[in-house]
Amino acid sequence: MLTSKEKAIEIAKILDSKKGEDIEVLEIKDLTPMCDYFIICTGGSSLHIKALCDNVEEQMKQQGILPVHNEGYNSAAWLLMDYGDVVVHIFDHESASFYNLERLWADAPKLDIQF
Repeated sequence: MLTSKEKAIEIAKILDSKKGEDIEVLEIKDLTPMCDYFIICTGGSSLHIKALCDNVEEQMKQQGILPVHNEGYNSAAWLLMDYGDVVVHIFDHESASFYNLERLWADAPKLDIQF
């Protein structure tokens, strides 16, 4: 079983392998009881965003890890994947700019992910 940090890194690598953009992994466990990590990623189109989501879900399922909840798949402007201890946010460019989660969680340390 993967730790929450290992899970976050694995998901970030999966997103990168499908050309996810602006990938950031924020460690928020000391800032909120909500979860341990936020992953923020941008996709180039609604099809790209759905493909990113599908690929994460498929590859994590192969490891026996299923999301607790997914939200926003139909609109694909802001897609959320909740893995309990890790929450994945996949945005289109406009929504990423508007919501700017990186600014809202500016106090959260960023993991240095090497792809």
